[in-house]
Amino acid sequence: MTAPVFANFRQYLMGWDLMGRDGEMRDGTGAESFRSGLATPQFNGVVRVRSSAAVGPAVATVRAGLAGLPWWWWVGPDSPEDTADALTRCGGQEFAALPVMVRPLDRPAGAGEAGLSEAPAGLRVETVQDGDRLADLVRAYRTSMGIAPGLEADMVRIESRRGDNADIVRLAAVLDGRVVGSTVVIAAHQTAGIFLVHVTEACRRRGIGAALTAAALRVGRERGMRSAALVASPAGELLYRRFGFTTVSEYRLFTFPA
Repeated sequence: MTAPVFANFRQYLMGWDLMGRDGEMRDGTGAESFRSGLATPQFNGVVRVRSSAAVGPAVATVRAGLAGLPWWWWVGPDSPEDTADALTRCGGQEFAALPVMVRPLDRPAGAGEAGLSEAPAGLRVETVQDGDRLADLVRAYRTSMGIAPGLEADMVRIESRRGDNADIVRLAAVLDGRVVGSTVVIAAHQTAGIFLVHVTEACRRRGIGAALTAAALRVGRERGMRSAALVASPAGELLYRRFGFTTVSEYRLFTFPA
């Protein structure tokens, strides 16, 4: 079940690369890397390498290719078995292990999935295409992620130019005319990958995250996906369990000191 999930996640991460590459460093290592050029590590990095023996050469190549940018190496079950050990030998430092959670979409929606029963009166979850609303959506998740305001315009530009935008549905939680929450759904590889679930700080613990999650599951069903999947933060894990998500694996994140 996890193979299509991680194919979906790789598509999402690789979609941040606007450099016109085919997804692999042309050095024989088969390192699948992405480079947005943004000075924040979430949007530059490596998703896997062809073999653990290639990790050393790949680290050198990737460090050169991403010089001057912060970046992460994502290690999941789609990586060769010894990747984490090989990264450590090459100077990588593991700094996080995040649960990967999956929920089948062939079950009927439960009452809890309405998502709006606990939300503030007047909350709407809207689909975002482009223009000012896309900028508002990016601002909402940028602020929640602690990303510098100076990167916002480039983030909007990259979002609007992703090569897989036909697979993407962006959702904004709107309250009193303002975007107060975001999520992005990628419907690909029979999986609804749910990313960037964020609620502005002033509006947290009011049911808005639940409303966004319920809307994301509806998108997955409407697009005929078999399952929904996400990488959970510690704050969101309990919420996702309410929606029937279970932990099936994890991503281990590595960084390399300058």
